[in-house]
Amino acid sequence: MMAAPISLLLATRNRGKLGELQQLLDGLPVRLLTADDVGLSHLDVAETGDTLLENASLKAAAYGAASGLPTIADDTGLFVDALNGRPGVRTARFGGPLKLLDALRDIPAPRRAHFACVIALRLPDGSQQHVTGTCPGQIMFDMRGAGGFGYDPVFQPDGYDQTFAELGEAIKNPISHRGLAVAALAPLLKSALGIG
Repeated sequence: MMAAPISLLLATRNRGKLGELQQLLDGLPVRLLTADDVGLSHLDVAETGDTLLENASLKAAAYGAASGLPTIADDTGLFVDALNGRPGVRTARFGGPLKLLDALRDIPAPRRAHFACVIALRLPDGSQQHVTGTCPGQIMFDMRGAGGFGYDPVFQPDGYDQTFAELGEAIKNPISHRGLAVAALAPLLKSALGIG
């Protein structure tokens, strides 16, 4: 008889992240919950950190302390070489892919960039661990594709001739920054939560 899945709180309101993480964690005996599921939809954590790790840790700590559940929180950034690493830790507040294309309008190819994702795992005892995933690539000259979310239509990962938005989830998810971070998270979850 299989043990009941362990409840794991995802500290985000981003439905795109929720769906992506559900797919990436498929196969692990965890039940992914949202703030709405545990009555914490009112909780708003300011991302005041200077790094992705600081922001992920802030969110994991706040949601974990409020819920008493093992909690994962991520922060993701798009770091563009020609913009000295911007939008970086401020990606979510930068203004979106059209603003990025405008900022790069006079920059020739290749417009090197990388996505980075840090996932913080906070356990009920207050301890935290984290993992990171990075995906190098370049910024295209226009938006391409209808899939994904955020900056997916303008980011083409190295080794592919399509943007994240064109690749489709089956190809994108395992190679993306978040997919690589979740792949690193899986053994951490198994060890920390005693599952799998």
